[in-house]
Amino acid sequence: QVQLVESGGGSVQAGGSLRLSCEFSGRPYMDMTMGWFRQAPGKEREGVAAIYTVTVSGPTIYADSVKGRFTISRDNDKNTVYLQMNSLKPEDTAIYYCAAGPFWYGDRSLFPHEYRDWGQGTQVTVSS
Repeated sequence: QVQLVESGGGSVQAGGSLRLSCEFSGRPYMDMTMGWFRQAPGKEREGVAAIYTVTVSGPTIYADSVKGRFTISRDNDKNTVYLQMNSLKPEDTAIYYCAAGPFWYGDRSLFPHEYRDWGQGTQVTVSS
């Protein structure tokens, strides 16, 4: 099991930026993938971005709604995954969760059910 702690959420105006961090403890999965997800009130949890943590350069995958605006990265030495969010929009408002999964599944790496361990979430609010 992986323990995950998110930080970096907050309130910004549209067009602003935030960087979320997810510190994880342990690496129980040899092919561990880390993902960022979000859930807005009344909506289902959706995948935002994911990164394969074993190789130096990813791979990564992004939801169409955040491509070109969000960047996922990781620092294996610090056991931390980041989500840099630029050009934020009001529709990005949600609770953001990081999660750890045992494999890289390509496009399916944005599916919440592929992940086993979840953080407690951090609120992101974007005002217009």
